[in-house]
Amino acid sequence: MKIKLLTKLFLPILLFAGNTILAQTKYQKDFIEFWTDINNHYAYLNQQNIYWDKVKEIYEPQTKEITNDDEFIQFLETVLNELYNGHSSLNTNLNTSNRLIPSGSDLYIEKTDNKYFIKDLRKGFGADLSGLKIGMEVILFNGKPIDEQLKKFLPKFTVNPSSKMYQYAIDMLFAGTHDAKREITVIENRKEKTFYPLTYGNRDELLYQKVLNKNTAYIKINNSLGNNNLIAEFDKTLDSLFQYKNLIIDLTETPGGGNSTVARAIMGRFTDKLLPYQTHEFDEKEYQTKRHWTEYVTPRKDIYKQNVYIIVGHWTGSMGEGMAIGFDGMKKAKIIGTQMAGLIGAVSNFQLSETKIGFQFPTERLYHINGIPRENFMPETLTQNIEQSMLKVKEIK
Repeated sequence: MKIKLLTKLFLPILLFAGNTILAQTKYQKDFIEFWTDINNHYAYLNQQNIYWDKVKEIYEPQTKEITNDDEFIQFLETVLNELYNGHSSLNTNLNTSNRLIPSGSDLYIEKTDNKYFIKDLRKGFGADLSGLKIGMEVILFNGKPIDEQLKKFLPKFTVNPSSKMYQYAIDMLFAGTHDAKREITVIENRKEKTFYPLTYGNRDELLYQKVLNKNTAYIKINNSLGNNNLIAEFDKTLDSLFQYKNLIIDLTETPGGGNSTVARAIMGRFTDKLLPYQTHEFDEKEYQTKRHWTEYVTPRKDIYKQNVYIIVGHWTGSMGEGMAIGFDGMKKAKIIGTQMAGLIGAVSNFQLSETKIGFQFPTERLYHINGIPRENFMPETLTQNIEQSMLKVKEIK
């Protein structure tokens, strides 16, 4: 009798649980898949002190209210703010989506003593062309105070955001959304003045070259490190500049990353022997161990053996950062510039089963061959902005 009674009591509960599972929406299922992929493969949860279980606790209940794909995309974009780094993103967006950083940003702002100052400008882009200047104090964004607007981008898993979290939020806010014009209000000559930066794209050419003086040549790579055609273009350009004793390679406009084939091909023109340039680390969580390996540069074609200088900046991202630490590790160039974009790790791509939304995030940690995390590398000659970097370049004779 007791067994029959217990069966009668539990049967409705089991049926209810089964119906609950069957009643899950595609958005609820995909959020769990999204959360699990990051939980199992994201390479920096510990390094960034991200409480990913707390993220699930905060966001999973919200999935019950999502009714269409656009709402789900907006929701996932918000969840990605918990990772507070521009190297994690969706492969789709809406008109209302925020521009990606650093590729979608054109000015670099820092908070100092509770005030916001323009520390750097992306040359030739909207903020620069609108008349904004390095050093200006910014007081409003789109007519509103800045502090309150940052909350949208700050991680929710902590009540004590770090300085890196705040910098991420500042970068995202001022990058703006695809559908809205930006208004940036500053103090100039003790008066408020509002600027309206438009968005300008990258130059179409793979690279740009010029001669600076009788001893110095200059090559600027225009965000093309992911284009394999750059290899032949760089070879042709470099071959025409062997008579110059100084070569400057400008990586300040490489925010979109790239691939290691292009990077290794370029670096291979500056070494006559096999050299290490970057170290990878990958967690094998299932077995509580790690894979650890170093990537090398192979010599190719005629080798340029004179003085090389690499310029980097706030818009040197991902593979551009890899090239900077590679040249430095190989001891084949002097690095000049500001801190770089700090895009962490090497990314992998994923796709959700129900909505087919693609996304990417870092699954491998990357290091300078001396062991420093790539995102912590600082140039030998450290500057505050691109203008100071170019002044240093003019000193090269």
